[in-house]
Amino acid sequence: MTTGPGLRERKKERTRQALVNSALGLFAERGYEATTIADIAAGADVSTRTFFSYFPSKEEILFADTEERLALALAVIDQRGPQDEPVDVLVRATTTIFDRSERFAQVLGRAAPIRLRMLFTVPAVQGMALRRLLSAQQRLAARLQTAFPDRLDRVEAAAVVGALVGALVNTMLTLVESPEQADELVAGGDVEPVLAHLRRAVDVAVRGIAAG
Repeated sequence: MTTGPGLRERKKERTRQALVNSALGLFAERGYEATTIADIAAGADVSTRTFFSYFPSKEEILFADTEERLALALAVIDQRGPQDEPVDVLVRATTTIFDRSERFAQVLGRAAPIRLRMLFTVPAVQGMALRRLLSAQQRLAARLQTAFPDRLDRVEAAAVVGALVGALVNTMLTLVESPEQADELVAGGDVEPVLAHLRRAVDVAVRGIAAG
């Protein structure tokens, strides 16, 4: 009986992670613009052709973890219970992501500071971040409306998702107001202070939604 991913899947995941690690290390050392796709591939000991089989662009590798988190949130929405309220499901989705503490800590501790620094300084990364954020909100809102067809129309679903996502994004931007502050985000590898702020942001957004 198969109990986990096969050898091929494990090898693909190792290669993917090697590319991510190579990119993050090079971005931190050389800067985004000075790092080429060939450099990233070489750092992972693969060809540039292999790079493109995993990521369509250099910008995408900075956001390698976001699709996984979005998929987790969508799965939580799909598993809504008969007594659940829309806000309850959204809160559960965010807390489920936060509770994956080991995985989230890896992302927050290494990728997030580099990504935030790039967001302040690299227009291409800014554009990619905005496109991903808008796409994620649209997908979350569509899935939430599908889960609660008798409770929410498309506009209401968009508004609920926008309020929660906006609270999280703006909290991160409040914590990091300049490129220099990005590296201080998780000083000493301790992500709990950041998670505490994000949980508080969820609570404030939910109370605002409930009051409406």
